[in-house]
Amino acid sequence: MTSSSASLPVLVAGGGIGGLAAALALVRQGFQVKVFEQAPEIGEIGAGIQLGPNAFHAFDALGVGDKARSRSVFTDYMVMHDAIDEYQVGKIPTDENFRKRFGNPYAVIHRVDVHLSLLEGAQETGKVEFQTSTRIERVEQDEEGVTVYDQHGKAYRGVALIGADGVKSVVRQQYVSDPPRVTGHVVYRAVVDKADFPDELKWNAASIWVGPNCHLVHYPLRGGEQYNIVVTFHSRQTEEWGVTEGSKEEVQSYFQGICPKARQLIDLPKTWKRWATADREPIGQWTFGRATLLGDAAHPTTQYMAQGACMALEDAVTLGEALRVTGKDWTKALDLYQRSRITRTARIVLSGREMGRLYHAKGVERLVRNSLWKGRTADRFYDAMEWLYGWNVGNCLTQD
Repeated sequence: MTSSSASLPVLVAGGGIGGLAAALALVRQGFQVKVFEQAPEIGEIGAGIQLGPNAFHAFDALGVGDKARSRSVFTDYMVMHDAIDEYQVGKIPTDENFRKRFGNPYAVIHRVDVHLSLLEGAQETGKVEFQTSTRIERVEQDEEGVTVYDQHGKAYRGVALIGADGVKSVVRQQYVSDPPRVTGHVVYRAVVDKADFPDELKWNAASIWVGPNCHLVHYPLRGGEQYNIVVTFHSRQTEEWGVTEGSKEEVQSYFQGICPKARQLIDLPKTWKRWATADREPIGQWTFGRATLLGDAAHPTTQYMAQGACMALEDAVTLGEALRVTGKDWTKALDLYQRSRITRTARIVLSGREMGRLYHAKGVERLVRNSLWKGRTADRFYDAMEWLYGWNVGNCLTQD
């Protein structure tokens, strides 16, 4: 790195979870960071998300573990029920034995609280500059760095560019230009106050009800004062990838035949957000010179593995470690980062597709699904999860 490029910041496109995590990782390696966010304010939308032990390993590596823990609800178990007859398909304890096995807890948290924990951490460093209402639209590179141009044609210079600009990434579009794979699965998300949530479902658990071509999820948020509700169904119409306002009538029309205990969930929210979901085919290259992708820009996935935010956090930590072990040689570091992440994140994308099929099984497939984990012990569940939850900063560069 020359003296002229050494004084340049690292540019990060996107101020979401992935972008802020990347900023924290980069600051910890001694860089100044400039984050571009197209929204007028640095913030987050959405509802609840689930965090595996791998996410907390990442939070700790980024220096915000205590912040994230203080805003999380630590579950007692994960549980799957058949939404037709209430049969318990599987139950996985996330108790002290789980924490000892993986070194960190399983938790549920509001997406806004994940973002806030990262934002506070970034602001406290004094080395992250935020520029809002700015959409990066074009990237140019040379041997010394990158130049990005915003929607007004204004140029910004940096030593490298991290494209953390989400599922519809402009940076990915420039370098990869691959189409999304629209699933036809629609997700409705809402948050309901504790007082309005059924007492019989106030479980301290990540809970899923799986049905034919649909499923429902619920778990507590913010100290149990709120509950997250997510419902997913196969749409009757051709969908376009995006987020719109939801319709209570539409949701209710898709859940005929579901047992009353589960079906009452869809009657609770007063307002819904509607996501028409998509992913992309995994790619074998997402680093291009001094520009690389991170989070949903690199490996957008469906929600079925509950790992989208976790993978972005892992990406950021791995990027920082790659810079550290290569002596901040950007060419070597970005290559190592990419090699360490391609296979693991592709497995998440592909596993998500298969998990969606498993959740939404019908007919004989439903019977097979309901028999898969009969009699399985907690330790056997943990063995099956080792590849996922066993990730940490110590092994993140050996995942290829």
